[in-house]
Parts: sequence; C-alpha cells; structure tokens
Amino acid sequence: MAFTGTVDRGFTLSLDSAPASDGENSGFSPMELVLIGLAGCTAMDVIDILRKKRQDVTSFEVEVHAGRADEHPRVFNQVLLEYFITGHQVEKEAVERAVELSITKYCSVSAMFSKTAKLEQKITILEG
Repeated sequence: MAFTGTVDRGFTLSLDSAPASDGENSGFSPMELVLIGLAGCTAMDVIDILRKKRQDVTSFEVEVHAGRADEHPRVFNQVLLEYFITGHQVEKEAVERAVELSITKYCSVSAMFSKTAKLEQKITILEG
C-alpha cells in the first residue's frame, strides 16, 4: 500500500503502511506524518519567538515520542515533545515561555492533539 501525496503547491511525498509487511517500506505512514506536522508546527513557533526575544540559538531540534490507544481508531493519547536548544547564554525562561505559547496559543496542530492526547514537554538547553 504505497501512495504519493501531492499538495497544490507541487510538493510531493511518499506514503506507505508502516511497518511494511511486504518489506517495501517506501515512505511515511500517515500517523508518522501527523507527528512530523506537530514537531514542525511547534518548532517554527518556538524558534520564531526565540528570535524575537533575541536569543542566540545555534542549533534547535524537536523530538516527538507518542503513545496510541489500544482500540481503533488508535488515536495518539500521549505525546512527549522534547526540545533541544543549543546557543549562547540562552535564557531558560525565554525557552519555557516560547514552548508554552506554541503549545497553548499558536500551534494549531497541538490544539488538535490536545483533544485526544496528554501533551507533555521536556526542554534541554546546551551552551554552544
């Protein structure tokens, strides 16, 4: 079950059932894409807010770990967003506020997730 998804702007990506029972494994599963959407949405918010707060961020990553319900439709029911921020004298309070604003106000994907899942965040700030 492999497909190609295309949006009006012309971008495409490969979709497949994962894990692939036939060994194909040629693309993302739809549920993986939902998690990538969440990570991308909050990442864009957080880095934009940190730039506005004049935080000197040199590296930024978001990892998403999620659990799903046992029964169909097997929605995500718990999500941990791990933020890894590297920079020069990045203020912990600035990062915490940026994450909070993203999750509670700006990220529409997290707003949808909050209807079915417990959202948790973990922040790691490194100097460099």
